[in-house]
Amino acid sequence: MNTVLTDMAGAYIEHSDVIMAFTAIVYSQLKGSTCKVYPDNVQYKWNVNGEEKTVIPDATINCRVHAKKGNSFFDIPRFVMEVLSDSTKNYDRGEKMDIYRKMEIDEYWIVDWEKRQVEIYNLDYDEQGSPQYHLFRTVTKSNKEELEIVHFPNIKIDFDEMFNI
Repeated sequence: MNTVLTDMAGAYIEHSDVIMAFTAIVYSQLKGSTCKVYPDNVQYKWNVNGEEKTVIPDATINCRVHAKKGNSFFDIPRFVMEVLSDSTKNYDRGEKMDIYRKMEIDEYWIVDWEKRQVEIYNLDYDEQGSPQYHLFRTVTKSNKEELEIVHFPNIKIDFDEMFNI
């Protein structure tokens, strides 16, 4: 059996810093809860319109942690965060966001570490009952006190700590 190795460009250190800071902040606040926060080493496998899709989000909050096999979850998390990078930003805003919408994930954050900006999307349903994401809020340094995980209001996220400012 031949193994093919593909050289992929690594993410900027700041990309990883944001993921690690977020998961550290949330992890300590979820202790004793049935929910857990996971960084970008956990994958989710779902059937989307008859096709198996595997995604590895940058961070998730999952409250059904027993629906897994190995490092793959089969249920949906309640929260997903993606940190943009040059190589993934179109995928994160396009196909990946569409997968999360179809899987009906309650809340989706798109984080731009270069702009120090967080777009918070909430899931709702249109008149036909189809799931749709709506931009709830964009948070920058000017309104940093408005940074919150909408579906986990007891978790406090410090903007400056998350962006290592």
